[in-house]
Amino acid sequence: MILKIYILVCTLLTTTYAREPTKLVTVDRLRWDFLTLEESLWNYVLDYLENNINQKESNLDGPHVSLIRKYEEFGNKINEVFPHDITYGLEQLESVWSLQLAYADLRGIYALYETFRRFQKQQTPPGRIPSPKQAWTDLAETILYDPRNNVEQSMDRVHDMVKKSMFQSVRKEVEGDMLCNSQQSPQQVLYNLYNAIALTELKGYTMIQFSYMLLRLYDQGNFTKEAQLMRERYEERTNNAINIVRNSLQNASRELWNCDPKKHEKGETYEEITQLLQGYIQNEVDLNPDGTCRENCQEYTYTKSHGCFKNLYCRQQRRCNGKIINCQFFDSDMWICPANPLSNRRYEYVEYENGRVLGRKQGCSRGTSKVDSWWRWLFWHCSYCFCLCDEQGSNSDRYFNMRPAIADIQNNRVVTGLRFVKHNRIIHLQIQEGTLLPRGKIDMETVHWVPVENYKITDKKIFNGQDYHTLSWEKRAIDLDDLEADEGYVLTGVRFKEIGSHLNFEIYVTQFDFDTGKLINPSTTSTWKDNPNTDSSIKNPRTKVRLSHPDIPIRSPSPSIPDSKSDQYIEFVNSDIDRDAAQTTVPFLDAQKVESLLPVPLSGAGIFHKGRNNFGGFITPKLITYDFSQHLKAAFPGEEIGDVVRFGTWTCHSEIIQAHAVE
Repeated sequence: MILKIYILVCTLLTTTYAREPTKLVTVDRLRWDFLTLEESLWNYVLDYLENNINQKESNLDGPHVSLIRKYEEFGNKINEVFPHDITYGLEQLESVWSLQLAYADLRGIYALYETFRRFQKQQTPPGRIPSPKQAWTDLAETILYDPRNNVEQSMDRVHDMVKKSMFQSVRKEVEGDMLCNSQQSPQQVLYNLYNAIALTELKGYTMIQFSYMLLRLYDQGNFTKEAQLMRERYEERTNNAINIVRNSLQNASRELWNCDPKKHEKGETYEEITQLLQGYIQNEVDLNPDGTCRENCQEYTYTKSHGCFKNLYCRQQRRCNGKIINCQFFDSDMWICPANPLSNRRYEYVEYENGRVLGRKQGCSRGTSKVDSWWRWLFWHCSYCFCLCDEQGSNSDRYFNMRPAIADIQNNRVVTGLRFVKHNRIIHLQIQEGTLLPRGKIDMETVHWVPVENYKITDKKIFNGQDYHTLSWEKRAIDLDDLEADEGYVLTGVRFKEIGSHLNFEIYVTQFDFDTGKLINPSTTSTWKDNPNTDSSIKNPRTKVRLSHPDIPIRSPSPSIPDSKSDQYIEFVNSDIDRDAAQTTVPFLDAQKVESLLPVPLSGAGIFHKGRNNFGGFITPKLITYDFSQHLKAAFPGEEIGDVVRFGTWTCHSEIIQAHAVE
């Protein structure tokens, strides 16, 4: 009795799984469904002919309309799962030579299938007089034999290109200059290309089998051997292609990040830390509590402003009320072009009498001020020093959110995108979330950006080091890491924390079931993962990404490229003294949305630096997409289940089902 219940439940589960549209989320499942349907349709055709061998030909309208309706139902299922054109998300690959040839055949099959579908739909409305036999046989013969539209030959040519390193060529392209243009990781591109090819071949195969069935119904030949041979060749092509594709997927990068935009726009494509370290000019007499000029500028490596001697130039500029660091002497006398008080700058440029110019001399709308050093008692030179000012205050946005950003895991949502945003002067790493579906799909209708925490550093019960991190001269490093979840986990959150003087990145991961798409006990299986290594580690210290004479990054004439790797760190510094008068804090933060063209679950995320020589560059997030290669396999009736198939807590053994199927 228990065995019979087991067989019955497993059979029902298998049938439901095969028929339920929401779970038919891969080409492999569609392929298995059609090959199962194909067997029943051929049995239907042969049974009909055997039982109606003496019927008039006009009575064949009934079975061929039934055949059409079955095919139309399956075509609707395909469109539910893959509603887009075959090239959706692959347009950027048109320059790949192997794809130019493959696209011609793929589009030919695609176009013929659309014609095939339209012709079918014309026959199915109730009361419609079916098209004459000749129209159907013409369509079937076009699919099978037309030299320009021969579907089998097109499929063979595409498969030959797959065998001749098509996927390896595409991988090289997308992992090169195209890496950040596609809005997909290289593995996603290859996986989508596989789906496009496999789906188009499936459409071609369904047309061929329909044509054989139809011609058999119309007594144009037997075609059962041809149909069987076609099935064997189709399965062989599929197995060969999957082995090739799986190998390419396993070796392909799963990283996703953004290129620089064509036009930079503050608040949209980038954010910046303001006035963390900024060029500042002050006379030596004001840099010590005694008001003396007995030293030189280089002696003042860490001090503050102690006054404003005789209200000289110090009276004309905004005073540095924080730390004054690393002073230098360039020349005694200068002309200073002040910046607009509403900007984040103090100076547009500084021009010394010796000809040296700090910053860009491009006119001075507010007029220059002549600033001269002087001698005291003929012995001491009171020099104007060029220093760096580290001053907290209303003009300095230097805060990072440390509160976690976690997806709604109780409602089965996972992280699908990241971006930096500035809110209330605080930098947040914002998450995009979406509901996880079976076999790595994301419900498109649920994808949205989760609002960031709405608080200010001045609010009550908000604490530095707990809710937010404050950058300063002593604490201005951010760790650069790629973090990936263990197998069987997906990304569900991110946050920053402090390790010593560094800001350190963490990811939150949750265990899940790939087949069902369900997060497994998120309250207990979720965990934080980080790289706590420091630059002072004895065994493997973090290495520093050094910026050499960095100018403002949005001035770069060339797009940024990644120049850091995991287990490094970078410090926020002032822009170059000569190029920008040290008025800007670099690097900037890339505020572009890092998201997939088609949302997918993620197995990790990272923080890295991209830039160019002599420019400050950008700190930017990256996504690490889920590894689909481990789930790519052929599925054929009689083989798809293999030894075991799982449905939630049920484990169904195919040999038991088959052995007792008659019972």
